[in-house]
Order: sequence, then C-alpha cells, then structure tokens
Amino acid sequence: MSRPAAFIKSSLNWTRWLRTARADARRGPVLTTRHIYILPTRAGTLYGTIIIAMLLGSINYSLSLGFVLTFLLAALGIVCMLHTWRNLAWLEVSHCQASPVFAGEEATLEIRLKESSGRMRHAIYASCAACLQPQSTDIPPRQSGTITLAYPTTRRGWSEPGRLTLFTVFPLGLLQAWSYADTDCRLLVYPRPAASGRSSATSTDQAGKGSRDSLLGDQDFAGLRHYRPGDSPRRIDWKASSREQGMYSKHFQGEPVSSVWLDWHETTGPDGEERICQLVRWVVDAHQAGGRYGLRLPQLTLAADRGEAHYHRCLQALALMELPA
Repeated sequence: MSRPAAFIKSSLNWTRWLRTARADARRGPVLTTRHIYILPTRAGTLYGTIIIAMLLGSINYSLSLGFVLTFLLAALGIVCMLHTWRNLAWLEVSHCQASPVFAGEEATLEIRLKESSGRMRHAIYASCAACLQPQSTDIPPRQSGTITLAYPTTRRGWSEPGRLTLFTVFPLGLLQAWSYADTDCRLLVYPRPAASGRSSATSTDQAGKGSRDSLLGDQDFAGLRHYRPGDSPRRIDWKASSREQGMYSKHFQGEPVSSVWLDWHETTGPDGEERICQLVRWVVDAHQAGGRYGLRLPQLTLAADRGEAHYHRCLQALALMELPA
C-alpha cells in the first residue's frame, strides 16, 4: 500500500483522533470528563425527530398541551443524557490481563473496573477491536466489577488487543456514552501443538550417557518402615502389626527413568514453524508423562526439570523463538 493510500485509510478511521485515557505512575486509565463522548442511538435519533415534529405541530396549531408534552419529553431526554454521562464518568481500569493460550484458541481478557465516586454503575460494556462480543457488568458503589472478553488468537508470540472501548446506554437507551482506554495489556500465545501421534524424537541426557537419574511411580516394593500419621491404610502391613511388633507401612520405590532432551535439530518439517509446533507437541507429551525433560534450541538451552513452571518456561521459549536464518 502506498503512503498516500495508507494516510487516507488511517484518516477515514476518525476514532483514532479521539482522546484515549492512559495509565500513569499511580493508577490505571481513568475516564475523566475529557475522555467521554456521547451521541444519540437509533432510538434516540427517532426520539429527537418525534420531539421536533411535535414542536412544529404545536406551533402550527397553537396547542398549549402540545407544548407542555413536547418540553416534558425534551427535558426527559436532557436528564437521560446527564445520567448516561455520569454512569461512565470517573471509572478506572485498574486491571487487565490474560492467561497464555495456544494459537487458534480463544483467550480470555479479564478487565477490572474500579468505582470510586460512590455511585452505582449499571450496564457498563467493554470491548476491543479484535474481541468477539462486548460484555457488560454492574459495579456497586466504591467497589470493582470484572468483565471477561473472548479474544481469538492466530499466531504465536505476544499479542496486543489494543485499546479498550468502554460504553453504556443506561438508563433509557436513547444515548450512548463511550470512552477509550489504553491499558498496555498483552498476552502470550503459545505455538499450536502438532497433531498427536508423532513419535517424540527425544534423546537421553548426554552427560549421563543415558543413566537413570530420577524415580517415578511406586511399582517396586522397597521394604517396611514405621507407620507415620497420614499413611494410606492400603500400605499398612497388617501381618507385621498383628504380631504386636508395632505399626509398619510398606515402602515402594518407583522405576528409575532417564531425563530426556527435546532437541531442535531432531525435528523434521517443511519450515521452521512446523518444527516449532512439533517441539510443542513433545513438550506437552513429556509434561503429561511426568518425567524430567530439557529443551535445546539454537539460541537457548533449558535444563532438564519437571513441573508447571518448567512447562510454561519451555512453551514461552518456543513462543518467542526467532527462527534461524
């Protein structure tokens, strides 16, 4: 796209020129009076048209009761405008975050709004450019409300939902007040795992020459030990206990297994992204197996370990990996 065409396209999106509330060092974005815009909805436009028609009819036929009804409805619209504006004013976006997901899944944006003016806020909606559908919440006085938005993901790496749009049509739906807030929220998208069923081309720990360095499970009987509070009744040796020699519990030792390494150079695929997806599948399978596993990438090596923290470290490394030239 040429520069003039890009400028014209950006200029047509007039909302980018509107003020956006931003966070400062003390708190999140606050919707002050400078950041709130208000316009009639379709129902409000029809309502205003009817009032104008009633005013013209009252003037033409000199209807005193017509003037009373016209100005009463006009005053109702003005009061509605005030309450619609007040329903959004001085709200604070105190929190915005999303948990990591795999590419192709829907992430959940959690947005927390804080009310500090002592007024009940009704039907506050939130949305973003890429979110699937706006969601709403009610916020009690001097409390917080949470809105969750479904956010689709397509590519690995950091994804930024962009600025939030907060709006309301309370109380009568005649006017819509809205404001924009920049939360600097971003979420991490893990690469999509390759299809299950592929064999995991993993290698044993080279330093140990395949030696077994960890124990998992409880397959092998290792002996007896004195009973400890909390031991399962299934593991109590009732025969030994019946000899009045004290309470004993059976002690089992798992089968030793070796640490495995998930190596970038052992992946196959037509391009780098497919090889990353294959590594993600191996990480998921190794984590579900419960063993120790390490990850070797061209620019990074993660030592063999297990657990949720290690699992997410490996997925984050793959999500942010730069493909070798």
